[in-house]
Amino acid sequence: METSGGSGQPRSGSDEATERADRHATDTPAEERPPAGPRAANGDPAPDPHPDGDSAPTNPEDPEAAQQPQPSDPSSTQDPPNLKKTPTDEPETTTNTARPQAHSDAPKPPERPKEPGGGILMGRPFGVPVYVAPSWFLVAALITWVFGGQLDRVLPELGGARYLVSLFFAIAFYASVLVHELAHTVAALRFKLPVRRIQLQFFGGVSEIEKESETPGREFILAFVGPLLSLVLAGVFYLALQTVQPGTVPGVLLAGLMISNLIVAAFNLLPGLPLDGGRMLRAVVWKLTGKPMSGTIAAAWVGRALAVSVLIGLPLLTQSGALGSAAEDSVGMDTVMDALLAAILAAIIWTGAGNSLRMARLREHLPELQARALTRRAVPVETDTPLSEALRRANEAGARALVVVDPDGEPLSLVREAAIVGVPEHRRPWVAVSGLAQDLTDGMRVSAELAGEALLDALRATPATEYLVVEESGEIYGVLSAADVERAFVKAMARPS
Repeated sequence: METSGGSGQPRSGSDEATERADRHATDTPAEERPPAGPRAANGDPAPDPHPDGDSAPTNPEDPEAAQQPQPSDPSSTQDPPNLKKTPTDEPETTTNTARPQAHSDAPKPPERPKEPGGGILMGRPFGVPVYVAPSWFLVAALITWVFGGQLDRVLPELGGARYLVSLFFAIAFYASVLVHELAHTVAALRFKLPVRRIQLQFFGGVSEIEKESETPGREFILAFVGPLLSLVLAGVFYLALQTVQPGTVPGVLLAGLMISNLIVAAFNLLPGLPLDGGRMLRAVVWKLTGKPMSGTIAAAWVGRALAVSVLIGLPLLTQSGALGSAAEDSVGMDTVMDALLAAILAAIIWTGAGNSLRMARLREHLPELQARALTRRAVPVETDTPLSEALRRANEAGARALVVVDPDGEPLSLVREAAIVGVPEHRRPWVAVSGLAQDLTDGMRVSAELAGEALLDALRATPATEYLVVEESGEIYGVLSAADVERAFVKAMARPS
């Protein structure tokens, strides 16, 4: 995802974590149900007509056996001799000992994606959640303390009330930062780019834009509108300053807000990622070379050089008196504070530049994630099919997944691999596949043509462990495991660009 504002860090990872549990658990989901298979005349269970039908591939933890394709039952330790090659080479290793839910005729509504979080929710302007991170309160307290000390020299008659005025200034300053971030958000929404959230945090804010701009021109505009709004705010505060008396509380507040917005605009225009100026530089290099990755590399390394310059240069400028204070006054605690501030700013810029490089590399490898290539071959079975018979059919077909269908062949649910693991082999002839299946929702049907970011968006919209992959005609192509996507993603990121 793209980030704006200079202090945010993009995130990545899998939307669906794999579940692991002991495959020898005693919580067997079919123990309390009556047998679903045939029975002899004396009431005892009839012998399995397919004694070898529920044999399964080798243990996925065995490094030699993991190289062979496997059907949907990874719990057995016997490898069938004539298993055909499946669409994926990686076995599914997730297990779950929880009691599986029985198949229900009533469709389940798709799960609502979880809120991104990140602090205290303050509102949803333009439909985008705005969060205040816990670190903001630390900075607000620091601003209140520092600005209160300055007010004591300018307006000593305020006494202790100066800290209330300073707190108001801290809140007003971060309201200006929010306007800066809202400018990025409105521009992103105008270009139909989804915005995950806005977060106010330590040393500023961040707009988390989930997709990259399609053109360098849009990238430039998206980055420039933030500093532009900060300059506009500085102008508004300057005009308001002309209407009040200098040396008063309104005059000091307006002057402070004008200067702080000028500083925000100037700092964000510095040409290095993750600052807005770095994104503008990236857009320029992208336009000149035609390669967005080249623009990212150039702007990220300029950002790292900028971080080193801030670390060394800011304390030197303060000591020299170039920032407005006499050199002899910048001693002792002030020197330590200047060095600490420089170190924090440098760390933010350096880390943000590195994250920008990683995100660019991620987007470069995203097209390698293709639903068709990652899908497991599946066998359709009817609701009352015993699990042992279903696994026998999967072994014969070289499949690794089971899809429950109605008599007309319409898919109803997916047999969860984690639920299969929880059924001991001797119980499988008496357990119907419908009792181990998860009902299909609209979000659990994905097109075989999906790839890259579109595939990840589809999986993120409806979190699940397995998805039904269908052709454009509606024909069943197979089953996609979220764990397979995660493994493919990790492998792609491990390869050099």
